[in-house]
Amino acid sequence: MEPRARSLSKLERQRLISSVVSRRRIGSQQELAAALGRAGCSVTQATVSRDIRELRLEKTTDQLGRPRYVLPGSRRVEPRDALVSVLERFGMRATAAESIVVVQSELGSAPAIARALDRLEHPKIVGTLAGYDISLVITSGPREARAVARELGAAIG
Repeated sequence: MEPRARSLSKLERQRLISSVVSRRRIGSQQELAAALGRAGCSVTQATVSRDIRELRLEKTTDQLGRPRYVLPGSRRVEPRDALVSVLERFGMRATAAESIVVVQSELGSAPAIARALDRLEHPKIVGTLAGYDISLVITSGPREARAVARELGAAIG
């Protein structure tokens, strides 16, 4: 059951917004308005837009590449930390095959792994290609592929 909507002062509403975006992934103004509504604060899209601007919320992406608002000055996740996190959670195996590394992962997670690898700007990685549960990591040669496979395998566990 949702709490009954009540009128909050601007300061109270903006504190609630700060709390909501720091605890949950909120990726759009509509999601934020809905979350505020569930917390008992009914707002218009214009009010949400103005509050986002005044709070200087930043739009970024989470580790799976989904959009997310964050508070200004929030700690940015380093590309290597994001890669390790997504590999620990979803990676299953990394295997070198000539100049390609095949990264097998949980269903639906390959695009997030490829995105994290691309953001890493690894000197041995030329590019990536992602399917649903397989990411292909292209390197410049077999030696580089074996080194990258070892590195990714260590992160997978």
